[in-house]
Amino acid sequence: MVLQQQIKNRNASGLLNLAILGVLLLLYAPILLHWLDGWLHKNISTEHEYFSHGIIGLPFAAYLSWMNRKKWKRLPDTINPLGAVFLLLGAVFYLSGVTEWVNLSLPVILVGLCLWFKGISGLRSQGFPLLLVFLATPTALPYLIAPYTLPLQSFIAGTAGFILNQFGMEVTVDEINLYVGGRIVEVAPYCAGLKMLFTTLYVGLMLLYWTDALSSRRTVISFLSLAAIVSIIANIIRNTLLTFFHGTGQEAAFKWLHDGWGGDVYSACMLVSLVPLLNGINSYFSASLETEQEGES
Repeated sequence: MVLQQQIKNRNASGLLNLAILGVLLLLYAPILLHWLDGWLHKNISTEHEYFSHGIIGLPFAAYLSWMNRKKWKRLPDTINPLGAVFLLLGAVFYLSGVTEWVNLSLPVILVGLCLWFKGISGLRSQGFPLLLVFLATPTALPYLIAPYTLPLQSFIAGTAGFILNQFGMEVTVDEINLYVGGRIVEVAPYCAGLKMLFTTLYVGLMLLYWTDALSSRRTVISFLSLAAIVSIIANIIRNTLLTFFHGTGQEAAFKWLHDGWGGDVYSACMLVSLVPLLNGINSYFSASLETEQEGES
């Protein structure tokens, strides 16, 4: 009888999980497909393009949740009242019809489900996948911080102008504008590398998790700081090339790097460079730790 009851409970739990998954797919499949189409074909708003790292982040989050399924099942069934609050809040966001709120309803509802079924322990077990989902959810954050990127834009414009001047090109820099060959190139907020920076930090977090380096504060701070510097340097080089192409009338090359697949290849190469960077940091701190332990002994 006990065995039969356990089988019935497992079957009921499995059916409930499938029902919840089905409802989530019905609610959010159109939204996720809209995000994916916009990210791939760049026909979504400029601000939402800043979250195109979700193309790799959302599948990775789903993969991590799937790999944690056994650990999730072993957790005791504990209902946290905050789960109901988050579920209600997510429903309100979804039904509001406001794009930003509808988008945010996805991570809010997922948090609510974790709290409702497994409590705080369930939320912790799915903490990193939930973080990836939240950071890949399109919001108005880029629009809000764009007005504060003027110093970065000016720095990139000035540096690009300086580099081109060293190669004999006559370039005049006026705040965020570069004048070369009778043409003007503006380092707009979108061209200031915010999208690349967001993607770099996002992929950096994924690499830190994959290599089990998130537990080391020194590694996390060092790696993310250096990754941000690499992103800024890569964007300076990109803007320098764009200015050169535009100033010399090479419009095909300009469009290839600015709007075409060349920009995607350039960004991918920059992201690949994060792997040896993290390996080098891990090796450095490992060697330092061994030296400290030898000194103590």
